[in-house]
Amino acid sequence: MEATKTDEKTFGGAETKLHFLDYWRIIRIRKTVILTVFLLVALTTTVVTFLLPESYSSMVKISVEQDMPDVDAGGRGFMPGYRPTPDPFFLQTEFQRIQSKPVLYKVIEDLNLQEQWGRKYKQTGPLSRDRAYAILKGSINVNQSQNTTLVEIRAYSDNKDEAATLANAIAEAYKSERSRRHDDLVKGGLRVLHDELAKNDAAVSNQTQVVNELRERLNISDSEAMGSAPTTTLDQEQLRREQAALNEAEARYVFTRSLYQGLTNLSREKMKQAAPSLAQGDNRLAERIGQEDATQQKLATLLGQYGVEHPEVKAMRELLQTITNQVDAALSGLLISFQNQMDTAQATAEHHSTRLANARQRDLTNFPHTRPYYEAKEELAQVKMVREKLALNTKATELELKIPKLGSVDIIEKAEADPVPVRPNKKLNISLGIGLGLLIGFGLAFFIEYLDTSVKTIDDVERALQAPVLGVIPQNVGLLMDEGPDSPHAEAYRVLRTNVLFSRKDPKLNTLTIVSGGAGEGKSTTIFNLATVFAQNGQRVLVVDSDLRRPSLHKYLHLSNSIGLTNFLLKQNTIEEVIQTSKQANLDFMPSGRLPSSSLGILSSMQMKELIRDLKRRYDFVFFDSPPIMGVSDASILASEVDMVLQVIQYRRYPQPMTIRAKQMIEKVGGNLLGIVLNNINVSQDENYYYYSGYYYDYYAKGEYAGEYTSGSKKGEKKPRRQNAPEAEGQPVEPKVEIKSKF
Repeated sequence: MEATKTDEKTFGGAETKLHFLDYWRIIRIRKTVILTVFLLVALTTTVVTFLLPESYSSMVKISVEQDMPDVDAGGRGFMPGYRPTPDPFFLQTEFQRIQSKPVLYKVIEDLNLQEQWGRKYKQTGPLSRDRAYAILKGSINVNQSQNTTLVEIRAYSDNKDEAATLANAIAEAYKSERSRRHDDLVKGGLRVLHDELAKNDAAVSNQTQVVNELRERLNISDSEAMGSAPTTTLDQEQLRREQAALNEAEARYVFTRSLYQGLTNLSREKMKQAAPSLAQGDNRLAERIGQEDATQQKLATLLGQYGVEHPEVKAMRELLQTITNQVDAALSGLLISFQNQMDTAQATAEHHSTRLANARQRDLTNFPHTRPYYEAKEELAQVKMVREKLALNTKATELELKIPKLGSVDIIEKAEADPVPVRPNKKLNISLGIGLGLLIGFGLAFFIEYLDTSVKTIDDVERALQAPVLGVIPQNVGLLMDEGPDSPHAEAYRVLRTNVLFSRKDPKLNTLTIVSGGAGEGKSTTIFNLATVFAQNGQRVLVVDSDLRRPSLHKYLHLSNSIGLTNFLLKQNTIEEVIQTSKQANLDFMPSGRLPSSSLGILSSMQMKELIRDLKRRYDFVFFDSPPIMGVSDASILASEVDMVLQVIQYRRYPQPMTIRAKQMIEKVGGNLLGIVLNNINVSQDENYYYYSGYYYDYYAKGEYAGEYTSGSKKGEKKPRRQNAPEAEGQPVEPKVEIKSKF
């Protein structure tokens, strides 16, 4: 079972849930990995913590706000004392500036850190400025204080006094650099404005001279000079434009009239809601409305804390009244503006109507030669407008340079030396090392278990395959024919034999094959030892090596494989000629014989079916060895022709989907699957199997038969059997353990 996967899985339609003991099993099996990782991480953290030098910390707290004049010098629309909402991007930018070279270079120079740190780090001379900058930058940390405009500058050093000195020096250097940078920017901009203003003054003078010369040359009268357009003859295109202008003026008049009437019918609160969207780019009204709402909220808060006559409440009322008057004035101005727009649109419409009525008359009286004068005059107006804007900005910048700023840097709390070191935090580091070590150890153990999708428990098999486990075979099992019936391994096969006998539904079922999903799962050894146990119990047994592709049973018996099953099926030899006897009483053997080019036709032939029927009559039990069922079709053919099928699965070798697929192939061909045999179980590592297999070793190693089969005996050498020992007289022995199965 994979405990690190989802807690609910479905195998064959059955829903299962992980139990706590499944997690405990994984921890017990992977305890070496967990302990190794835990000790490695915990010890490394502890050693590193005690090796790290002590470090002290000091913090200075400063207030940083955006630059803004204290008064509105250029009519830019902000109120005195108003502070904008803190901008997180602005603060992040200032964090970087605090750690920039201009600020830290000044600290290095003011504190002579190159000389001090050169001696501190045992250099032959002073440190380079870049080296000192790198050390200083790595020794400070800049953060925002709880979503405010306050900034905390924390400095670290192995000397508590030096930490406080560094923090205070950085704050002072940043404050000085911020003021210098602002003044430099304003002065630089002012120089550019002066230069541009001088250029525009010259342009205005030149264009004025051009206009005057054109007026004299073209004989423009004073009344004509007051106009803003040339008195040229109107052509058809001009008439169309005039009509379009009239239509536009009338439409504008209708629109502004409806808008003005709608605003006059609104209450003050609704007009406040609608006014910002109608201000057309003017944010002052929206700001004043926002200030009024904010002031009302502050007044309500103060009223909840103080009485009506409290000075702060009175001051807030006066401020609210001032702002309210400003808002009312702005709203009235907005109404007047729309009224003026309406009147202007009406006058414009009347004007264009009159111009259309007199168009032909004007065509007779207008002279095209005046056009150059009006064009020059219009260009002069544009140059003057640019010049006025430059002059206004220049004046505003000059005033801004003189007046105080809201966005100054103030030191709120100076840094003081702290006698307690902040680094390393030994308790925290060691605790984190222990916790991290356990976390990584458990995580790695469960990750390894997650990657391992092979069979791990009997419950895995029975739940995934919906088939009972009939036998559990331990590791390092040899051939029972060589080890003898007193071998500790023999009891596992006796349990398997007993469960096979109990599982068959009809005593006439006596032919059996063992299949596996992949190679190397112990299929041939299992079927040979199981046949040996049946023979030792007194039944006449025949083992047929029907693995025609890779026969191996003849090597176990040290017999010839020259003639055998294939020779009989090809009618080259009789059945008596291909069956050989073994040194084990009651056990006969039929080799595979020479391998034909294709074994599929032979195993599925009528001769094979007749052979099986004949062998069923001759022997009590017939066992057929087979190749892996996932590789070739021979195993599927045998599974469909014999009476019983066992599937052997090696412990922690192949993934579960492969074993499930093998079982499905057996059922697909109609094989009678009795159950599953788990092979190669490491009892010493997985205590789950001690209940099923460990008892055999204890029984023979510590019990009354401890002297009958010792590790000092040579392979295959048996000591004299004790009187009344199990199977001394060929009697079957009941299994010593209970196998969990679903018969």
